[in-house]
Amino acid sequence: MVMELNSDNFQQFVENHDVVLVDFWAPWCAPCLLLTPIIEELEKEMEGVVFAKLNVDDNQEIAREFGIMSIPTLMIFKRGEMADMVVGVMAKDALRERIERHMD
Repeated sequence: MVMELNSDNFQQFVENHDVVLVDFWAPWCAPCLLLTPIIEELEKEMEGVVFAKLNVDDNQEIAREFGIMSIPTLMIFKRGEMADMVVGVMAKDALRERIERHMD
């Protein structure tokens, strides 16, 4: 299940998992909604990575902290540090390859 993050649990969550993909999104964002089933499928298929979402409307301070200017933005965190970023919708196989680059 894709975890819903907020300002209360964001930092601890990314620090407590080896590889985390965070989807910065908003419910009114059509491209974000297109990306949702891709992320849900990858979450079921990939072991060793944790998937999470952060609603930028409800968590503007975190979005500002990471310089989110467009959504969807996907950030891959490795051991609590931001390791990669993708802005926009990406095909499932391309996104899988991008995530796998950060897995040991």
